[in-house]
Amino acid sequence: MRGDDGQTGELFSYVDLEARVRRNHPLRAIRTIVNEALSALERDFAALYSPIGRPSIPPEKLLRAMLLQAFYSIRSERLLMERLEYDLLFRWFVGIGVDDAAWDHSVFSKNRDRLLEGDIAAKFLSAVLAQPKVKKLLSTDHFSVDGTLVEAWASMKSVKPKNPSSDADPGNGSGEPPAEGGGRNAEADFHGQKRSNDTHASTTDPDARLYRKGKGKETKLCFMGHGLMENRHGLLVDACLTLADGHAERVAALHMIELRADRPQAITLGADKAYDAEDFINELRTMTVTPHVAQNTNGRRSAIDGRTTRHGGYAVSQRIRKRIEEAFGWIKMVAGQAKTKLRGRDRVGWAFTLSAAAYNLVRLPKLLAVPA
Repeated sequence: MRGDDGQTGELFSYVDLEARVRRNHPLRAIRTIVNEALSALERDFAALYSPIGRPSIPPEKLLRAMLLQAFYSIRSERLLMERLEYDLLFRWFVGIGVDDAAWDHSVFSKNRDRLLEGDIAAKFLSAVLAQPKVKKLLSTDHFSVDGTLVEAWASMKSVKPKNPSSDADPGNGSGEPPAEGGGRNAEADFHGQKRSNDTHASTTDPDARLYRKGKGKETKLCFMGHGLMENRHGLLVDACLTLADGHAERVAALHMIELRADRPQAITLGADKAYDAEDFINELRTMTVTPHVAQNTNGRRSAIDGRTTRHGGYAVSQRIRKRIEEAFGWIKMVAGQAKTKLRGRDRVGWAFTLSAAAYNLVRLPKLLAVPA
């Protein structure tokens, strides 16, 4: 028979969250890995909080909630708190009871910013990879590196001259012709205006930089995210975010690989044509890192010669290095970092690194389930 559509109202209920989540749910294996990593960060969390005063949101629950935000493509803290209010799976993963109220989104954001001080995102990524069962999956000899653009949460209309001249100032303080129409999103015509990072900056996010990927491409306000991938299973072992400029990729690559080059035997580093620069190649060889960089012979001479390309490992590195695009694709499309919702290099970089850890967590349950 058809059920009644009546409203039951409030009732007493004894709900066991553990019983409501099926035994083979993917989040079960992820939660186990996450909890072990959070336990390893106990001292780092303790250093961020005062021993006296009112208790705040536990940092462990903060991080679990932010991981869910990346897993399920939730675009804001407000929507995350709304989902946490009614979703039993979310409550189980974060670690709050059925009768506990969800946090206010502004309180959540304020407590999230506290974790910036201790560089918790990078430490969490390292803690996940340091677990013995995860560590045995990682390659210690072969790596790949690449960079990707992260569009800033700022409009091109926010780009104003750093030092507007009094002669060109029409009276609105911008140093540019007054926009037609009123309101926050007034019309503006940028044609014929020369803009550069030396003379202009965004008033919304001063850390964002004008950048374009190549000739004929549109210029956007961007940051540049960087990832270092181990070549055995394609997991990200390091991630960082820098200002967007033409040298950022190579500088970040040297910084990330330097931490793994302190060993007697040589390691390899795969990369695309953008890294084919003589000073970068020489610096890698100084660190006993074999540069498996794609040759750029477009109107120039490549810094990679037959000493490197004649080995079979070079072709293998060139084939595997493209897998880092899978990680960037997930971070940008699923975790929402294609266009960040945060402002400032520190906040955007923190979210990018945490998204890299989330990408690893999504892939680890299947990798760990495969017998050695």
